[in-house]
Amino acid sequence: MDPLIMVDHFTMTEPTFGTHPLAGLSAVTVMFQDSEGAFRNRDSLGNDVDLAPGDLYWFKAARGAIHNEEPRPGARTHALQVFVGLPADTRHDAPSAFHIRAADIPFLFGERSTARLVLGDSNGITGAAAPDAPLTLLDIKVQAGGRFLQQGESDQHAWLLVIKGAPTVTWNRSSTILQSGSAIAFAGATEIEVSSDVAAHVVLFRGKPLREAFIQRGPFAMGSQAELDAVEAAYRAGRLGSID
Repeated sequence: MDPLIMVDHFTMTEPTFGTHPLAGLSAVTVMFQDSEGAFRNRDSLGNDVDLAPGDLYWFKAARGAIHNEEPRPGARTHALQVFVGLPADTRHDAPSAFHIRAADIPFLFGERSTARLVLGDSNGITGAAAPDAPLTLLDIKVQAGGRFLQQGESDQHAWLLVIKGAPTVTWNRSSTILQSGSAIAFAGATEIEVSSDVAAHVVLFRGKPLREAFIQRGPFAMGSQAELDAVEAAYRAGRLGSID
């Protein structure tokens, strides 16, 4: 789903990958409420942040930066790591980051359902704003026999991932049952309904597509091969900074 590049759903209990570069995108960590302990995020901007269950950390790498994240000893991190594309005119901005604490995230309520409005606007409620391009992120839990209805604009794209359960997803005149670990993307829906006969947990992203070409090479996403080569050269030369 434009503007998403990649979504990784993971559970991590020990350091899994080392310090790494990023460029041309934003790396977004979405902590689920059933995480245990702290998830340490460090970057070359000097940030050193312990994420708690339910938190969000948005790291806009832009022209290039260094990042590291790992669970504190004894922690169990259940989360999403999301690569969000940047508009071409902001890919070379200075890197930046922000942290949203779980306590500052508003809740929406449906029929036997709740949703954390992690980012954006939904059903008349406004949460934290994503930089560069509007993006709505809902962390939705539906009890058995419940339903949640999300209203948005017809020019938005949507992407929904099932974390738990087998909910029915309905949009426009279409409907499908998704199993745990499955995802679906669609466009043009003003209303999206999630219902389930058993308890379910889903994540819904909605946003206007960038409709801009990019080339991805691992943790880099730029508009041309030459830009990718330049970022890699800057990284090898140490110009993206360091953490230690």
